[in-house]
Amino acid sequence: METFTADDQRDADAPRPPRVVLLASPGAGHLIPLAGLARRLADHHGVAPTLVTFADLEHPDARSAVLSSLPASVATATLPAVPLDDLPADAGLERTLFEVVHRSLPNLRALLRSAAPAPLAALVPDFFCAAALPVAAELGVPGYVFVPTSLAALSLMRRTVELHDGAAAGEQRALPDPLELPGGVSLRNAEVPRGFRDSTAPVYGQLLATGRLYRLAAGFLANTFYELEPAAVEEFKKAAERGTFPPAYPVGPFVRSSSDEPGESACLEWLDLQPAGSVVFVSFGSAGMLSVEQTRELAAGLEMSGHRFLWVVRMPSFNGESFAFGKGAGDEDDRRVDDDPLAWLPDGFLERTSGRGLAVAAWAPQVRVLSHPATAAFVSHCGWNSTLESVAAGVPMIAWPLHAEQSLNAVVLEESVGVAVRPRSWEEDDVVGGAVMRRGEIAAAVREVMEGEKGRVVRRRARELKLAAGRVWSPEGSSRRALEEVAGKWKAAATTHK
Repeated sequence: METFTADDQRDADAPRPPRVVLLASPGAGHLIPLAGLARRLADHHGVAPTLVTFADLEHPDARSAVLSSLPASVATATLPAVPLDDLPADAGLERTLFEVVHRSLPNLRALLRSAAPAPLAALVPDFFCAAALPVAAELGVPGYVFVPTSLAALSLMRRTVELHDGAAAGEQRALPDPLELPGGVSLRNAEVPRGFRDSTAPVYGQLLATGRLYRLAAGFLANTFYELEPAAVEEFKKAAERGTFPPAYPVGPFVRSSSDEPGESACLEWLDLQPAGSVVFVSFGSAGMLSVEQTRELAAGLEMSGHRFLWVVRMPSFNGESFAFGKGAGDEDDRRVDDDPLAWLPDGFLERTSGRGLAVAAWAPQVRVLSHPATAAFVSHCGWNSTLESVAAGVPMIAWPLHAEQSLNAVVLEESVGVAVRPRSWEEDDVVGGAVMRRGEIAAAVREVMEGEKGRVVRRRARELKLAAGRVWSPEGSSRRALEEVAGKWKAAATTHK
């Protein structure tokens, strides 16, 4: 197990900032925003953060790339891998993550008790690592949960926990359908994350147990900002006043800087040649996948729309999965190392659209693309990191959720935030359950955002939120004040524990 790596060669009598340990569950979507929090705490709030990661379920190159970008003022450590070979083959991502965290607690406890340059002031596990909260209690320090996704998603967890207040041991109650959330959001059962849909499933019980652990937290640090989710923030304030759930502090957005991406890209050169506000950017994140049929329908829909587009094409899924967490697009037997994602596009598509469209394989510098003047809209899977990058750039979205809490995010972004359009199929049918969205629906959604009245409204709202996001870190900005409030509590705790 690694030790702390920050440079701590200071005068022994000099006052030391409070030491706070941040624990990131596996996955770039969790690590990147938590690394952003660590950087901001070190640079602006007088806190000495240590960012701890897991060796399990994480691509080492991806983890190293994030950690190497941190300043020397942020210490890092990695918990060693734990045995997982006793888990069944169909354990699923959620259960595997829970097991990794539980089995790593002895290593985490040893790390927190190891010699360090300053007393521990707080432990901040992310939302999949709530099992670490009792360790904070053992050590007599406050535990805060970092929420890398929307407060709406945390509201879902809070509603699940509160639904079970007074329930008998082992009882699992089904969520109402539809489920009403702050901000006028109404969720169908098919739109909540899969683990919450069936109250009889084991994973539902695990999520409920995790939510109950959340009540041990001193608070939540959410990767959002007040102006984006005001109704949810106010609901959490009321819950904290009632003593039913800890307070939530909106301390984001933590988004990647364009300087974190390679500077040269053919797609950026192509964008330079396009008129301002004319291009639809299409990307489903680093792990999202479409089926072969859906890939071809998307291609036909983009062609039918008549609008310019930049499409990041990933290898299609051959096994029905929409999410490649720590694996490729399908079983190894189904792929070749020289597979080209563009080869799965319809015959003649690239030639027919060469004058107004560009398809690139696997990756594009997303932050730079979204901030480019030519980019007008974003066909997105609604992963929260991508959502915040789009909001920060002032780009409205066409919501195309694939997995996890993305369907929930899509509803929130359309019905409450007002920066997204969902294809009609998502409102009328159970496309989120796996049905294929057809080319006509895709073309209609693109035209609506680019030409329609609803598109005009979401474009205006996107511009408003871009301005709001740019103000949150100003001296009186909402996120700066929220984070300063929490950092002040940690500094007081550090003084107490000296």
